[in-house]
Amino acid sequence: MYPNLLLPLLGLLAVALLALLLVAVRQPVVRRLALRQVARRRTEAALVITGSMLGTAIIVGALVVGDTLDFSVRQEAYRTLGPVDERIVSTDASAGQAVAARLQPLATDPKIDGVLSGEVAQAAAASTGGGRPAAEPRVLAWQLDLSTAGRFGAAGGDSGLHGPTPPPGQVVLNEPLAHALRVGSGQLITVYLYGHPTDYTVARVVPQEGLAGTGLGGRVNRNVFLPPGALDSAARAAGVQPQSVTLVSNRGGVESGEELTDTVTSDIRTALGADASRAAVDTPKHTVLEAAKKTGDTLGALFLMIGSFSIIAGALLLVNIFVMLGEERKPQLGMLRAVGLKRSRLIGSFTLEGMLYALAAAVPGVAIGIGVGWAVALVAAQIFRSWSTSGSGLDIVFSVTPTSLLNGAALGLLIALAAIAATSTRISRFNVIAAIRDLPAGAGRRPRRRLVAVTGTLSVLFALAAIPAIARSQAEQTYLLPALAIGSAVPAARRVLPRRLVDSLAAGLVLTWTLAASVIRPRIFDTPSMAVYVLIGTLAAFSGVVLVSENQQLLLRPLRRLMNRPTQQGLATRLAAAYPLAKRFRTGSTLVMYTLIVLVLVLLTQITGIMNAGIDRSVADATAGYTLRVDYNPQAGQDPLADLRGPSHSGQIAAVAPLLNARGQSTDPGHRTAQPLETAVVGIPDGAATGIAFRDRLPGLANDKAVWDALADHPDYVVLDGFFGATGGPAGKFYAPGDTLTLTDPLTGRAEQKTIAGVLNSGLAFYPGNGTSATVYPLIESAPSAAAQFGPQAQTASALVRTAPGASPDALASRLQGGHLSASLVATPIATDVHRLFAANTAFFRLMQGFLALGLLIGITGLGVVMVRAVRERRRTIGVLRALGCQARTVERSFLWESGFVALEGTLLGTLLGVLTTWLMYQKSSAFAGLNGGFPIEWGAIGLLAAVTIAASLLAALGPARHAARIRPALAVRLPD
Repeated sequence: MYPNLLLPLLGLLAVALLALLLVAVRQPVVRRLALRQVARRRTEAALVITGSMLGTAIIVGALVVGDTLDFSVRQEAYRTLGPVDERIVSTDASAGQAVAARLQPLATDPKIDGVLSGEVAQAAAASTGGGRPAAEPRVLAWQLDLSTAGRFGAAGGDSGLHGPTPPPGQVVLNEPLAHALRVGSGQLITVYLYGHPTDYTVARVVPQEGLAGTGLGGRVNRNVFLPPGALDSAARAAGVQPQSVTLVSNRGGVESGEELTDTVTSDIRTALGADASRAAVDTPKHTVLEAAKKTGDTLGALFLMIGSFSIIAGALLLVNIFVMLGEERKPQLGMLRAVGLKRSRLIGSFTLEGMLYALAAAVPGVAIGIGVGWAVALVAAQIFRSWSTSGSGLDIVFSVTPTSLLNGAALGLLIALAAIAATSTRISRFNVIAAIRDLPAGAGRRPRRRLVAVTGTLSVLFALAAIPAIARSQAEQTYLLPALAIGSAVPAARRVLPRRLVDSLAAGLVLTWTLAASVIRPRIFDTPSMAVYVLIGTLAAFSGVVLVSENQQLLLRPLRRLMNRPTQQGLATRLAAAYPLAKRFRTGSTLVMYTLIVLVLVLLTQITGIMNAGIDRSVADATAGYTLRVDYNPQAGQDPLADLRGPSHSGQIAAVAPLLNARGQSTDPGHRTAQPLETAVVGIPDGAATGIAFRDRLPGLANDKAVWDALADHPDYVVLDGFFGATGGPAGKFYAPGDTLTLTDPLTGRAEQKTIAGVLNSGLAFYPGNGTSATVYPLIESAPSAAAQFGPQAQTASALVRTAPGASPDALASRLQGGHLSASLVATPIATDVHRLFAANTAFFRLMQGFLALGLLIGITGLGVVMVRAVRERRRTIGVLRALGCQARTVERSFLWESGFVALEGTLLGTLLGVLTTWLMYQKSSAFAGLNGGFPIEWGAIGLLAAVTIAASLLAALGPARHAARIRPALAVRLPD
C-alpha cells in the first residue's frame, strides 16, 4: 500500500540513520555510552524492543490488510475477465451481427490481442446429480466458438477457456455452476432457455478463470457453454433474438492491458460508426482494477486508523521506558554533565541507544505484522462472503507486497526514533547538582519571556485560523486548531496563575470542545475522512488524563479514611496511592494508553449495540411491510407476477408491487468521481411504497408519504439511499435532497437531469437480487419516468411481495424459485438479508476490536514495565519499610493495588469518554441514520472488557509485586541495586 509514500519514508529514515551514524563515528564517547547501556540493561532493552516491535507490527498488519483486499479485488479481473478488457453489448438484438462485423477488423490492430464475438442469454439450470435435485436460477448461457476462444488474447496470457466446442447434446460448465448443480463430467442437466427446458450431458467442467468466468458484470458468474446453434434455435422458438456480445483483449497481460483502455475504447467507437447508438461499450477491466485500488486503500486506511491508537500507545510506552531509564541514570548523567559532557551529546547517546533498540525490533515487528494481517484476512474472508445478497461476496486471498513491508518498517522506525529523540531532549534538561545528589526535581521556574511570546503568538494564529475552519465545518481543523490555540496559551497563563489551575483549565476546555464541537457544528461528521476519528479519540484521551492527573487528590478523597487507618491495609493503600501521585508524568502516560484503547473499544462495542438494537426498525424501514423481492427473466416467455397474483397463492401473498428495471449510468451527486456510476434504475408504481422511510427529505415535503407523492408527480425527482456511489469506509454525507445528478441511458445516450427528493433510511429492497452486477447503485423514480427515458429497455423484471399474515417468507421464497425456475426467478427474503448484513457488520466490528486489542496489550505491558521499574527504584524504600515492621504481604498488596488503581482509573475514564463520544456521534453523524433503535449501553460487554483489562493488569503486576515482597531489608538498605 501507498507506493507514493515509499521514497519519502525511506528518505527520511535514511537521513535520520545517517545522522545517528555520524554521531556514532565522530563521537566515540557517545557511542561507548550507548553500547554500554544496551549491554548492561538487557531487561530494559527487551522491554524497549517489545514496545517498538508491537508498534511496527500494528502498522505492517494494517498495510498487509490493505494489500490483501487490493489483491483480492484484483483477482476478480483474473476470475471473471482474464484477457477481456472491453465488452460491447448490442442494445438492439437485430443489430448484433452488424455490430460484430464492424468490430472484427480491429483484430489486426497492433494494440489489440483479440476480438471474440458470441451470444448470451439469461437462463436457469437444474439437475438430479447424486439423486439430490439441485437448481440454479442465475445462469448465463453462452454460444461461443470455443476453439477461437482458446486463442483469444493468447499473446497476453491464458484465455481461461480451452478444449473443443461441445457437440450437439453436450455442454461445458464452469466450476461455480457445476458446484451449484452438484454435477460433473458425464452427468445430465436441464437448461431452461427462454423458459423451455432442454436436456444436456456435461462434456467437461472448466475452472472459473478468464473467459470461463466472464459475465455481464457479476462477481461470480455461473456459465454454461452451449453447442453451436443451440441458443439461436431456442431464441427462434421463443420469437426473440439472443443478446450479441463482442469481447476485446488489449495488448499485454491481464493488468497491463488495462493501460490501453482509453485508446482502444476510442478506436471501438470509431469502428462502430453508424451503429454506435445500437451498442453499449463497457470497460470492465478498468472498473475492476479501479475498484481494487479504492477498496484496498479505503479498508487498509480504516485498519490503519484503528491501529493508530495502538501505535500511539506503543510510542507512549517507549516514552515511559526512556523517562524511567533517565530517572534511574540521573546521578550518572549529572556527573557526566559535571565533567563537561554537552547536553547535545547526552541527547545523542540516548537517541543512539534507542536507534539500536528500534533496529532490533524492525524485523520481528514486520514478521508479527504479517501474522496479524494473515489472521485478519482469515476472519475477514468469512465476513466479506456474507455481505453479498446473492451469496457471491468477495473472496479474500492473502497477499503481501514489499512496498507495504518497507513502508511499515520505515514508519515504525521513524515513530520510535521520534519518540525517543523527543524523550531524550526532555530527559537532558535537569539541574546538575540535584541530579548528582539524586534529589527530586523542583517545581521549576516560570516560563521564559521568549517562550511566552512565541507560544502566545502561535495561540493567536491558531485561534484566528480556527474561526473560518469552524464556520465551514472542516472536520479535522475544527477539532485540532482550537486545541492547539488552548495548548499554546498555557505558558503565558502560567506566568500569572498556578500551574495546576492552568493545566486543569486547559485540559477541561480541550475536552469540552472535543465533546461539544459536533453539537455546535453538526456537519463535521459528514466527512468520510478517518483522521477526524483519530483526532477525537486522541484529544479526548489526552485532555481527560491531564484533567484527572492534575486533580488526583480530589479523586482520592473518598479513600482518605481508609488510607488514614493505622493498619497494614491502610499502609498498603497509602503506598499504592503515593507513587502515582508523585510520578504524575509516568502515571499519566500509562493512563493515556489505557484510556485511549478502552475508549475506542467501548466506542466499537456501543456501535455494535446500536446496530443490533436497530435491526427491527431497519427491517421496517427497508420493507414497509413487503417481505420478498423477486427478480426474473422477462424474456422467458412467461409472467411469474400473474401467478403470484393468482388463486394458487391467495392465502400466502397479500400484495404484489411490480417494478420497472433498467440499466443506467449516473453522475456522482457527491462529486467524488468523474466516472459514471453504474445504476440500477427502478421505476415504482404510484402508491406502492409509501411506507418506506426516509433519512432526509426535500424541504417542503413534510413526511415520507409526501416524498413518494412528489416522486409520482414530478418526472425529474428521484430517490437514493445513503450509499449511492460509496466505496467503503465511513459513508459520510456527500449529497442531500435538492442536489442534482445526470441520469443517462447508456444504450441510447439520452440524458436527463434529476433532483434528489429524498434519501432513504435503507434501500436494500431495491438492490438487484439476481447477482448480475458486482457494483451497482439503485436509483428510484416513478414508473412513468423510467419508461419515458429508457423506452423498451425498461422492463418489468422484479417485484416487491407482501406475504399474508402467518406465511413464512423463507418458505415461500423456496417454493417460488422452484415453481418458476424456467423464468430464472430469484426470491430474496428482505428481512433475512437485513439480519444477515447486520450480523456481518457486527462481525466486522468484532474484527476491528480484536485488531485494537493489540493496543490494550501494549497498555498492560506498559503498566508491567512501570511496576518493574518501580520495584527497582524503590528498592531502598522497601528495605526501610520492611526494617520498620512493614509486612511482606503489605508490600505485595501495595504494588498490586497501585497497578489496579491505574488500570481501574484508565478503564473508567476510557469507558466514560467512549460512551459520551458514541452518544454524540449517534446524535449527529449521518453514519447512524436509519438506526432508530435507541442508544442502549452495553453494560455486559463493557463490564467484561473492564474485568478482563483489570485482571490482566493485576496479572502483569503480580511478578514485580512478589519480587518486591521478597526483597531482604538488610541488603536493600545497604545496596542500591
